[in-house]
Amino acid sequence: MGFRKVEAKIDFSKQEEEILSFWEKEKIFEQTLHLREKANRYVFFEGPPTANARPGLHHALPRYFKDLFPRYKTMQGFLVERKAGWDTHGLPVEIAVEKELGISTKPEIEKYGVEKFNTKARQSVWEYKEEWERFTRRSGFWLDLEHPYITYDSGYIESVWSILKKAWDRELIYKGYRVVPRCPRCGTTLSSHEVAQGYKEVEENSVFLKFKVKDKDNTYVLAWTTTPWTLPGNVALAINPRFEYAEVEQDGDKVILAKELVEKVMGPDAKVTRSFSGKELVGWEYEPLFSGALLSDTPNYQNAFKIYPADFVTLEDGTGVVHTAAMYGEDDYALGEKVGLPKFHTVMPDGTFGPTVGKWVGRFVKDKEVEKEIVADLKERGLLFGEMSYKHDYPFCWRCETPLLYYASESWFIAMTKLREKLIANNETINWVPGYFKEGRFGEWLREIKDWGISRERYWGTPLPIWMNEDGEMICIGSFEELKKLAKEPEKVGDNFDPHKPFVDEIVLSKDGKEYQRIPEVLDVWFDSGAMPFAQWHYPFENKERIDKSLSYPADFISEAVDQTRGWFYTLLAVATLMEKEAPYKNVICLGHILDKNGKKMSKSKGNVVDPWKVFDIYGSDALRWYLYTINQPGLPKNFDEEGVKQVVRRFMLTLWNTYSFFVTYANIDGFVPSEKQKIAPKNILDKWIWARRNQLVEQVTKSLDEYDPMQSCLAIEAFVDDLSNWYVRRSRRRFWKGENDTDKQQAYIVLYSVLRDLTKIMAPFMPFLAEAIFSNLKMDGDLVSVHLNTWPKAEKTEDEILVQMKQVRELIELGLNQREQAKIKVRQPLSEFTVQGKGLPKEMAEIIQDELNVKKVSVGKENRIDTNITPELKLEGIAREIVRAVQVLRKENGLEITDRINLSWDSGDEEVVQAMERFGEYIKTEVLADSLERGSGEKHTVNEFVVELRVEKK
Repeated sequence: MGFRKVEAKIDFSKQEEEILSFWEKEKIFEQTLHLREKANRYVFFEGPPTANARPGLHHALPRYFKDLFPRYKTMQGFLVERKAGWDTHGLPVEIAVEKELGISTKPEIEKYGVEKFNTKARQSVWEYKEEWERFTRRSGFWLDLEHPYITYDSGYIESVWSILKKAWDRELIYKGYRVVPRCPRCGTTLSSHEVAQGYKEVEENSVFLKFKVKDKDNTYVLAWTTTPWTLPGNVALAINPRFEYAEVEQDGDKVILAKELVEKVMGPDAKVTRSFSGKELVGWEYEPLFSGALLSDTPNYQNAFKIYPADFVTLEDGTGVVHTAAMYGEDDYALGEKVGLPKFHTVMPDGTFGPTVGKWVGRFVKDKEVEKEIVADLKERGLLFGEMSYKHDYPFCWRCETPLLYYASESWFIAMTKLREKLIANNETINWVPGYFKEGRFGEWLREIKDWGISRERYWGTPLPIWMNEDGEMICIGSFEELKKLAKEPEKVGDNFDPHKPFVDEIVLSKDGKEYQRIPEVLDVWFDSGAMPFAQWHYPFENKERIDKSLSYPADFISEAVDQTRGWFYTLLAVATLMEKEAPYKNVICLGHILDKNGKKMSKSKGNVVDPWKVFDIYGSDALRWYLYTINQPGLPKNFDEEGVKQVVRRFMLTLWNTYSFFVTYANIDGFVPSEKQKIAPKNILDKWIWARRNQLVEQVTKSLDEYDPMQSCLAIEAFVDDLSNWYVRRSRRRFWKGENDTDKQQAYIVLYSVLRDLTKIMAPFMPFLAEAIFSNLKMDGDLVSVHLNTWPKAEKTEDEILVQMKQVRELIELGLNQREQAKIKVRQPLSEFTVQGKGLPKEMAEIIQDELNVKKVSVGKENRIDTNITPELKLEGIAREIVRAVQVLRKENGLEITDRINLSWDSGDEEVVQAMERFGEYIKTEVLADSLERGSGEKHTVNEFVVELRVEKK
């Protein structure tokens, strides 16, 4: 049949574009599904991206890992459906719309109109859809983009409602008044797993404050805080009754703090006038820091401005006395509940001070100028003891980067704490890569799990399906059918019902003569994504068998970046546990983040962002893919350096390409045509060895992929390609070059062809484009059209002995070459002997050593040693070999094909060169394909220390 000519200069990027066109024209991805539609299933879940921002390099990383295993399992014979998904709700979308409209507050949204706002939100999520699809396609990531799940679809929302109804029926959903993290800019609370994604290290001023004790002259209790904005909201001080406290005199004042912290806070010269137990402080009253900030008619006002006992007070930082603002801290609120402290907000929901806080009313509480003014005011009134810089992690909104406030408010929660043991048990069944995440980052998160705050006071999201009447009685709706049955105006729940705000808010329910209005909140967007295993199939309203009969649940494999341990990885597990199902995924690869080459986070402001399209255009997708597989283990951060991608091309891809090119070139010269009837029956030691290496490679890569370790698979492939090119092909060149087309030559072709063909299959999941390009030229008439439609190679019984022997041979050769180098003798200079210590080697192995070390014989002796003595005869042969090298360079410079025959002219005034040409003329002619060898003038060349004239003429 003949093979297409392989161009030596290859543009991998251009070739990949051609492969993409081939895949689309032939519908190769669709064919993989059709071919295995009745096969056993391997289930993959795609974590949904949001298409209202452009994809970046950090999106390529998980896409490559997510593509690898479905390709591998498909080739192993499994049906691997790959449904794309789009995350379409939530604040990232709302913020984008706000920017477009030039607004930034909830009142502005409501003035604009919720219906119009949500319509724009629905449109905005598709702003970069085409670019995402192009990026996905160019990455070689096979997904069913024609039938994606979309989280804003009515059917998807109905499935989410059904999950919430199940949680409601299990009495796991409740409304609670507690301190929750709140974004003042977005005007809504966040769940604990959202907070976990937004921490930043900050350096702020902490302050030591003097609280004036009532009825005691010049007596103060010393407290410490890192949040000056909460001081107007102070309602109590907390001490630990188990600690000992001390009174210290300073500048005529008496200052009280934990005795153990006196020297640390007040210095070594501090004078303690008396000591007493913490119990004695309980019940003391003090004067408010900001008189009037707490209104006197607030319920429980009489319990304010007193000292209370609390176990959460420690001696690690501060003074052993904790300033307590019951509305702005979890411990503070719990103490307030316990002892009946007044509940009064000095801070408004938008993060500004309320009307009782005097000169700071209406100003943002985390404004650094405001905090400075508060501290200055306290200093002016003699209540500031001191300040110090304090470095700590502080939570910021993961969407808009506004500092969060811990703020007491009413929210809806799912009682995940009741499911802690089941969550932990489900996690035990999951294979985590890296393994330490199981008990580490993820396991610790589950052991310290908090109830899930699921309500958001926003607009574009899945509405919470809870309706309430005037008496506080509630109904949770689990389907549109149920909603229609209870709706006062059932026609509003028609076939094209849109369950979003504001339409769903207009539906009034009627039951037992009472009317119910929907609560205003929408759902945490992370619940949407965590519900995808069920909602993508509109379960339980359709496709029940997919879940109940384990056809599409649980996932065999998922992968995302490390931040998803407390994001999607968690919410998947949480929703599955709510549904009383097994763990939603069996294997998960948790990926480290991509950083710049100096280990810094990429950002536009730093100018270190890498455009993935530039990488695609210069090197191609496969090179980037391989680089990200091999840079380090999956879970580690990846310092991206373009030079590394370049090296993948140079050291690996081109090595393979040149080997493939070598085969095609000589196979076409000799008219080699592969056939299924041809048997691999190697007799040559190199053929036996490379076939054993082929079997070993299949075993290694299969084992590593089965263990979800792509890096080890890649390293094994790299080592094999190096062996194939730089050992097997290099050692076998003469077998392909020789004129006679004997059995040995035919077997060399069969073996090299079979190895290359199997190698494309092994590489197909890792480098889908390059594997396809090579396979397309190597496939036989009876083969399926694409490498990705073919089956994974099987390993035959490996000849371990030949692998061990060849390893020993190569080690001996390396030793001999080192000895040559130390003696400063080139390899082209023949030597007489290499001595091998021990019992010796099989003849064929010894011949390899002899040829590689360019020695006349290999013998057995007491040590491994090369004889570096050069006889006159050996010197002449060395000159002849150098002349061969010089002629080969001339052939290449003159643009001759490897099969072109030549006439060779030479001349030299050096007697030793003349002797070498006379003695080894026939050898030279054979090596350089010369029909004639005559003396004559030519281009001067330096060979060793001699000058030789050479001229090459094509026949």
